[in-house]
Amino acid sequence: MSLDPKLLEVLACPKDKGPLTYLEDEQLLVNDRLNVAYRIDDGIPVLLIDEAQPYKAS
Repeated sequence: MSLDPKLLEVLACPKDKGPLTYLEDEQLLVNDRLNVAYRIDDGIPVLLIDEAQPYKAS
């Protein structure tokens, strides 16, 4: 399931308010600056700081 491109344009990291990278295959929104990722549950981004998970691009 992919996210609406218009939604992706306005989504921002709740920690630093910067842009997020959408990884469709993993259903994650990633902030490379802080090395954290936010999951997407059933097409809904979970942008809660407490729910962020560590993420390091490979």
